[in-house]
Amino acid sequence: MGSIVNIFSGSASRYLAQQIAEQYGKPLGNEIVAKFSDGEFQPSFEETIRGSDVFLIQSTFAPADNLLELLLMIDAAKRASAKQVVAVIPYFGFARQDRKDKPRVPIGAKLIANLLTASGVDRVITMDLHADQIQGFFDVPVDHMYASSIFVPYIKSLNLPNLVMASPDTGGTRRAGAYAKFLNSDLVICYKQRTKANVVGRMVLIGDVKDKDVILVDDIIDTGGTITKAAEMMIENGARSVRGLCTHPILSGKAYEKIEKSAFTELIVSDTIPLKQECSKIKVLTTAKLFADVIKRVNNHESISSHFEFTTIL
Repeated sequence: MGSIVNIFSGSASRYLAQQIAEQYGKPLGNEIVAKFSDGEFQPSFEETIRGSDVFLIQSTFAPADNLLELLLMIDAAKRASAKQVVAVIPYFGFARQDRKDKPRVPIGAKLIANLLTASGVDRVITMDLHADQIQGFFDVPVDHMYASSIFVPYIKSLNLPNLVMASPDTGGTRRAGAYAKFLNSDLVICYKQRTKANVVGRMVLIGDVKDKDVILVDDIIDTGGTITKAAEMMIENGARSVRGLCTHPILSGKAYEKIEKSAFTELIVSDTIPLKQECSKIKVLTTAKLFADVIKRVNNHESISSHFEFTTIL
């Protein structure tokens, strides 16, 4: 058996942390965040964590205060003599900055990894990183989960007769291809050219979607421009229906409006990031059971290798 487990939540992910703790079988730890009038804040654990395995749940989507709060929580836990501090980061922000794509820009994902390591984290648990190589930016263990274990059963439950998996851009081909291979379906790809960041210029379809039930797969949806344009193109090319599949629903700007007006029958997302507003076309599937199971295995020093496999279904 492992050490005593304490599960705490950052401000941004409390909705998910409560479900994870419930699935794990114990209440969330007592923690408060003191706010100062100038905007500074200070997390505080209101119970002893000495000698415990402390799991801190916080996605690092905008604003950057969410990341800073997590760093402060890690530091506080280390200074309170926790045996092990594990950062559970359902959505790892800044992951799109995984390389220098032009001169004189930062590699943001590496910087975040350095900050987490410097704060004293012993382990990181995350889901569907934008780029797999980010695991190598850390000098501590990284457990990289796949949302396929919650999405695949839902896709199967739809019983779509002419299923085709699709990628809204060439960068997501491998991800969509893994779904296509596992579900024994065809694969189509959209080739896009951007005029500037978050703005799609030209898009071309590679493959046949006539009379098919298409599911567009992506790890994140930000402004919604690419995937809604891809959905429209599928219908124009004769698709019978189009659905979207996305792990991290960032959904900034006019994304909700675009999705509501889009050709999508539905957009299936996980709860790594909370929805900012209601949308009739968005279906949310929870990751709580998956994260609770991984926390249990880490604490008990059990293998979690099965969760690295695409085919894992809880």
